[in-house]
Amino acid sequence: MKNIIAIYRRELGSYFVSPIAYSVIGVFLAIVGLVFYFGMFSRIITDVMRYRMQAMQSGQAGDIDVPLILLQQLMGFAATVSLFMVPMLTMGSYAEERKRGTMEMLMTSPLTELQIVLGKFFSGLTLYILLIAPTLVFNLYVAKFSDPSFPWRILWSSYLGLVLLGAVLIAIGLFISSLTENQIVAGVVTFAVALMLWIINIFASDAGTTTGQVLQYLSVIRHYEDFTRGVIDTTSLVFYLTLTALGLFLTWQSLNSMRWRRA
Repeated sequence: MKNIIAIYRRELGSYFVSPIAYSVIGVFLAIVGLVFYFGMFSRIITDVMRYRMQAMQSGQAGDIDVPLILLQQLMGFAATVSLFMVPMLTMGSYAEERKRGTMEMLMTSPLTELQIVLGKFFSGLTLYILLIAPTLVFNLYVAKFSDPSFPWRILWSSYLGLVLLGAVLIAIGLFISSLTENQIVAGVVTFAVALMLWIINIFASDAGTTTGQVLQYLSVIRHYEDFTRGVIDTTSLVFYLTLTALGLFLTWQSLNSMRWRRA
């Protein structure tokens, strides 16, 4: 456990001594914040006012759950931006170590491959949580101007889904980074694989077939949508945890192969 914590602290510290963490967090919050206020918030408020005026003119009763709409759109957009940000966080985890030659020092140290993998994974996941945590301010801003019916359950389930989604992307990114010495290649391939898992359900033209159902099940965004509706499904939990474990297992095997090649 001490070795895992040592790797964790080393990796987390390396993020903040370089401009990577600050740049990724800054860009992420700037994009989400600008789109939230000038896009989602302003547009939805305008649509709600128009809807209410039309309802009053027609003598019909009706209303729109503005907080819920804003919450779901914000969390959906945050997940989409994460697709672009996570490859930047993971691309140098192993690729840069191999390029600088420090990977050999790690492999010849008393640390086991599993300890290295877990330490790097938890440091990446911590940075990702720090990345998405400030978006809670936007949701609290909406809650401040809403009535007591603000969907808190959906808010927390959405963040749970976002963390699980990030864990999957990080595990995949770490595995791909362990296969190359080039950070750019690692980042691009990670994004390509993540994007494929994101849109794979599009290819399920006939969901009634076995192939269509499998493709829909493999879509990371389809499972995430359940969380944004307040549904914490065991199937989605198992899917995210299994895919994360698979990514970490493949990374572990990749490090094992490095040791065997050096032996």
